[in-house]
Amino acid sequence: MENLKIKQKTEDMIKYGYVALQQFPKSEKFSSVQDVKRTMFSLLEQIIRANRSRDKRIALYAIDTELEILRTQVRLVMELKFLPFQKYEIWSGHLSEIGRMLGGWIKSLN
Repeated sequence: MENLKIKQKTEDMIKYGYVALQQFPKSEKFSSVQDVKRTMFSLLEQIIRANRSRDKRIALYAIDTELEILRTQVRLVMELKFLPFQKYEIWSGHLSEIGRMLGGWIKSLN
């Protein structure tokens, strides 16, 4: 059941991310924005694959890595002033919640 919730939370995070990415400067639309979008969808893809995987442990650690990459990208675009701090806080909240859910999913395998 937890794995279905994490998928929904990730979809919600992507929806919020799209809103936040719309205000990036035009010069970043085809670089930073595309990189962040690609990572968000890769995270969602990894979650779907983990849900179907027989060896969930490896799949879940791949999700954890992808989540850390996305956290880093979001923090960097905020530091580069492409993303207002308030939107960064909200987006980080989504990512933290996904991280907690992922941690619970990993612990449930032990």
